Amino acid sequence: MQHSAHPADRATNAANRLDRLPISRFHKTTMVALAFAYFFEFADINTFAITAPKVRELWGSDVSHIAYVTSLSFVGMFIGSVVAGGMADRLGRKRTLTLTTTWFSVWSLATVFAWDMPSMGVFRILTSAGLSAMTVVAVVYINEFYPRAKRGKFQAYVIMIGICGTPVTNLIASFVVPMGEQTWRLVYLWGAMGVFFLLFLRKLVESPQWLETRGRHDEADVILRDLEGRAAAEHGELPVAEAPIATTATKPGLGMLKDRKFLLPTLLLSVLWITQTIGFFGFSSWAPTLLAAEGVSVEDSIFFVALTTVGAPLGSFLAAQVTDRFERKWCLVVFGLVIAVSGLLYGLTFVPALVVVFGFTVNLFERGYTSLAYAYSPELYDTRGRSLGTSISYGVGRLSNAIGPLIIAGLYSGHGYRTVFYFIAGTWVVGALALALFGPATRKIRMRAEAEREPAAPESA
Repeated sequence: MQHSAHPADRATNAANRLDRLPISRFHKTTMVALAFAYFFEFADINTFAITAPKVRELWGSDVSHIAYVTSLSFVGMFIGSVVAGGMADRLGRKRTLTLTTTWFSVWSLATVFAWDMPSMGVFRILTSAGLSAMTVVAVVYINEFYPRAKRGKFQAYVIMIGICGTPVTNLIASFVVPMGEQTWRLVYLWGAMGVFFLLFLRKLVESPQWLETRGRHDEADVILRDLEGRAAAEHGELPVAEAPIATTATKPGLGMLKDRKFLLPTLLLSVLWITQTIGFFGFSSWAPTLLAAEGVSVEDSIFFVALTTVGAPLGSFLAAQVTDRFERKWCLVVFGLVIAVSGLLYGLTFVPALVVVFGFTVNLFERGYTSLAYAYSPELYDTRGRSLGTSISYGVGRLSNAIGPLIIAGLYSGHGYRTVFYFIAGTWVVGALALALFGPATRKIRMRAEAEREPAAPESA
């Protein structure tokens, strides 16, 4: 490729060239790789919640100690997501994805050897930082490789497979934890298995869109030509890409917060992730402990919660069916309201069958909500602001739960079990209202882009 001083001549048109590619073996392999990483991310994110009742007994801890460790974990998530956003912009999406997955696996392994609540807290902060960091980078990676018209569906499919890590881990824990005084440690050993993501690295490539924003057009073009060649070999002649877009090398930073096109989506998404974080983790992190505190045995509380999480992968499958067919904003609103009602009903009953039914419904729609949000969030930014905006809003959401568990512990101690679930339901309603009133519609943008592309495609496409 000949070098030119003019930015327009140097544009590799990465977004449009990738957007017109049919789903090929590369996309499917990438989906499996990311789903594997997500599987152990979701496996690891709830390990403390499901081992907390046992640890509380062994170490003589009370509900406030559990609250502090949970809170500190979310501080770690905030730090990890914001750091990952900067790393992904500087080091690349693929390299950061590798580093973050390795990080959370190593610290999950370290948690196996925790000896008291303070050491547990330190290890969970470090593990949680990696979990949140990996999530942010994976969301951006999917957004920058999959066609606009289908990325929501594949984002949901990745989550659908990955979320199986939650019920699988909970079921494993329900059998392993009661086996002995120290068998709870095996749950964290299981969470460390995410390190085997490294086996997929040869199948992944760096994001051409990221390379383009860094001015590394030759490298981006090599990757694009390879992906185009593989897609053409599988599907035949490719549609013509839209006209190139002039790009220049940029260095995103916090100075972008002065730009309304960056700031307003970041504020909205921060509200989305704050309400989702407090609403979901307030439920999933506390359900086993609160059930046990209300007289349900530790074994039964873990088993009940394990049954409810079976709804999680089905929720992602549901999201995959609606995410590209309907406006994501309104799907999020509806899902959020259903979660609020189901979570409230969960807190109003102690009938085992109803606990499982309402808990199942919460997990079903919450995981669908999360899949939709992962697809919706990066769509509100261009490539330059995507990693930073996604990481800040997601990180602020996770940071909010540093106080969430303390609020829940205070509500439980001062006002009782049911008040906790009134609070959780309220957070979901706030998030739904914010999206309904201020959320941009993205489906029209996707449809317009598709309509503009059709005339350029050959008739056989």
